[in-house]
Amino acid sequence: MNKFFFLVFCFLSLNLFSQSITGKWKTIDDETGEVKSIVEIYEKDGKYYGKVIEIMNKARKDAKCEKCTGSRKNKSVLNLVIITDMKKDGDEFNSGKILDPETGKEYKCNMSLESKNKLKVRGFIGFSLIGRTQYWHRI
Repeated sequence: MNKFFFLVFCFLSLNLFSQSITGKWKTIDDETGEVKSIVEIYEKDGKYYGKVIEIMNKARKDAKCEKCTGSRKNKSVLNLVIITDMKKDGDEFNSGKILDPETGKEYKCNMSLESKNKLKVRGFIGFSLIGRTQYWHRI
């Protein structure tokens, strides 16, 4: 009987682990298809955040968020928190925001795992129908 409960616990643990969005993700440039940056998603106080931890284009390594507003204005894109206040809602993560450091614009955001290693990230204005989807890949 103890083995049965142990196996059930292991199965549930693996299932929950596979649904985690925490970790490091490669972002892909929409136009070139090349890896643009590495974003680390982490949990803090029940919400999920993401920050840029690596920029692949050597010429952009020292880039500043010149078009950002508020406390992010002219901050280095490297280590900039671009995903804020995401909440887990079933199999999705929503109610947060995502920042595009190139334009300085912030969008509402939904995320969901397409597979263990593929994250669907949708930024939008107003309704989710009006927006853009990217697919990030786990490292």
